[in-house]
Amino acid sequence: MTAIDKIQVLDSIEKELILCLQSAGQALLELSKEKTSQKATETHTNQFLKSLNIVESKLSEQINYLTQVSTGQPHEGSGYAAAKVLQMAWHRIQHVKSRIKELEECKMKYVTATNRLQSQRSGQNPT
Repeated sequence: MTAIDKIQVLDSIEKELILCLQSAGQALLELSKEKTSQKATETHTNQFLKSLNIVESKLSEQINYLTQVSTGQPHEGSGYAAAKVLQMAWHRIQHVKSRIKELEECKMKYVTATNRLQSQRSGQNPT
C-alpha cells in the first residue's frame, strides 16, 4: 500500500465521519421539531450508527497498522523501525552513563569514608 493509498483511506474515513455527523445532526433536527416523524428520526439514527461503525472499524484498522509500524517490526522499507532502535539505544546509553556516574559517586564516598576512618585510627594508635 503506497502513501497515496493510505491518504485515500484516511480521506474516505473523513468523508464517512462527515456523513456520520450529518446524520446525527439530521436526527437531532428532527427531534427538535414540534411534530417529529419517528420514521425519519429512526432513519437518521440508523444511518448515524451505521456510519459510526464504519468509522470505528476503519480507524481501528489504521491504529492497528500504526501499532505494527511503531513496534519496530520491519515494514515496507520504512526507516521508522531503525530510527526507533537508534533512539532506544541512545536512551540506554544515557541511562548507563547516569548509572556509572552514580556508582562513581558512591565509590568516592566510600573511599573518602575509608580514608577518614584510617586517618582516625592512625591518629588514635600512635606507633
